[in-house]
Amino acid sequence: MASTTINNGGSSFSCRSFLCQVFLGRWFMMFASFLIMAGAGATYLFGVYSKDIKSTLGYDQSTLNLLSTFKDLGANVGILSGLIAEVTPTWFVLLVGSIMNFAGYALIWAAVTKRIPTPQVWHMCAYICIGANSQNFANTGSLVTCVKNFPESRGMMLGLMKGFVGLSGAIFTQLYYSIYGNDSKDLIMLIAWLPAFISILFMFNIRIVKFSSHPNERKVFYEYLSISIAIAVLLMGLTIAQKNVTFSHIGYVISTVVVCFMVFLPLFIAIREEYFTWKQRKEITAPTSIIVEAPALPETASKSEIEPENSETKIEQKNQEVSSCCANICNKPKRGEDYSILQALLSIDMLLLFLATFCGQGCSLTAIDNLGQIGESLGYPHKTISTFVSLLSIWNYFGRVFAGFVSEIIMLKYKIPRPMIMAMAILLSAVGDILIAFPWPGSVYLASLLLGFSYGAHLTLLFTIISELFGLKYYSTLFNCGQLASPLGLYILNVRIVGKLYDNEALKQLVAKGLTRSMVKELTCYGKQCFRLSFSILAATNFAGFLLTMILVMRTRKFYKGDIYKKFRDEMAANEKEMALKPAQEMQKVKN
Repeated sequence: MASTTINNGGSSFSCRSFLCQVFLGRWFMMFASFLIMAGAGATYLFGVYSKDIKSTLGYDQSTLNLLSTFKDLGANVGILSGLIAEVTPTWFVLLVGSIMNFAGYALIWAAVTKRIPTPQVWHMCAYICIGANSQNFANTGSLVTCVKNFPESRGMMLGLMKGFVGLSGAIFTQLYYSIYGNDSKDLIMLIAWLPAFISILFMFNIRIVKFSSHPNERKVFYEYLSISIAIAVLLMGLTIAQKNVTFSHIGYVISTVVVCFMVFLPLFIAIREEYFTWKQRKEITAPTSIIVEAPALPETASKSEIEPENSETKIEQKNQEVSSCCANICNKPKRGEDYSILQALLSIDMLLLFLATFCGQGCSLTAIDNLGQIGESLGYPHKTISTFVSLLSIWNYFGRVFAGFVSEIIMLKYKIPRPMIMAMAILLSAVGDILIAFPWPGSVYLASLLLGFSYGAHLTLLFTIISELFGLKYYSTLFNCGQLASPLGLYILNVRIVGKLYDNEALKQLVAKGLTRSMVKELTCYGKQCFRLSFSILAATNFAGFLLTMILVMRTRKFYKGDIYKKFRDEMAANEKEMALKPAQEMQKVKN
């Protein structure tokens, strides 16, 4: 029987059965990555359990915002995971992330449930930073591998992958309702063990696979899109129904079983496509009578012509490479070619992306992290606040898949630069901020949709644009560097602006009641004025990010008018040629 060889960072696995093809193929790898991404969005649930942390540990809003800043610092500073991925296999990256995820969130759960002595604030900041940083290891391990396995469909791939992360908040909400009931403290334990378990289960399936062209690749991506949209619609319907109707525990269990069935539907597509690939490779590797002889060297070629002249020449070449290192930093390649890490980080394009991310992502994360307190200040009950978080998570998904699929179509068909879509997403976020600054009955529902959609779209576009402008050679490091602006923007906007202004309004209300800070355990503000000034500032910041992104649009419009995927089509053609010649070469070896 013919065998299929699958590459994994220098190691190879020979597949002589269909079952082996399934578990080592890139389509099953994509399905496994979907599950890992569906468990990698625990940071978006902070709004659900933040009230428990605040009340149990006696934090004020500024302290809670400091904690959320460390959460987003961990979630967005992924340089460590990127550098580790450059020098270690993917399974090791996923394993490290699993350990960090369980350790960080389990300690938070132990602190909130009083199973350990009340930790100091910096201890809690460290716990949540470690737990949230595990998300970068899941992203780097699975997302980067998928992009390299499907480079010509990277926009769609990133949209789907980040879309499942966006849905994870709503999926986790259904799981914890069915497993633990309505105790949000136990939700922390759920997000401690479940993502870690999924990553460990599939860590050996996530690998770089040598690929050839697939005639129906885009069709398969649209099938995955249809399934993910169905999951999102189902989750949104369940969220609305659970808000208006009281579900029994059995009802939650049934709804969760349906959601889990939908999440596993891509497995059947993956098996079908692996079967197609298996048959295709069997045909390619079938025995033939073609004999390919290795070209002989000319008789005049001597050993001295093949090998370097002497060791002095080698030393001189190395010295020239070292001396030209600094010069190469300024002598950048064309957009789309493989930049070095320093070439990319010191480019104007990356600076503009950094500033736009500081504004857009910083504002969106600030709004997401304060959603629980926003609902509380406007008098919404706790269950309704959970609804806001679920709706934000679902529309976060829609933003991600929209950015992946629609921006791909617009870019390829109309040659509109992808940064233009990012600019529109940031502008949409400004509208959501205004709805919170000047609320009316029900406006927070609309704001949750806009903020979730714009945040998801911005994140997917950021990762896609970095891969297109700076190449894939150092993508695992560069895409993690690209989101460093998010925690910086979050700290300034959330802790130094929103948190301070919220506490000032709350103190004014205490003074009006004749109370002092020491008389109350928890500093809480009620009314429309609690977030009016702070979210007006966020709206202005988002508009500044929109203007910065438009500058990037002008700089890259010529690049996006060209064929940015030609290099990868040539690579696939070379892989197909190599696969076609390999059986003949093996027969020649046997003959010799």
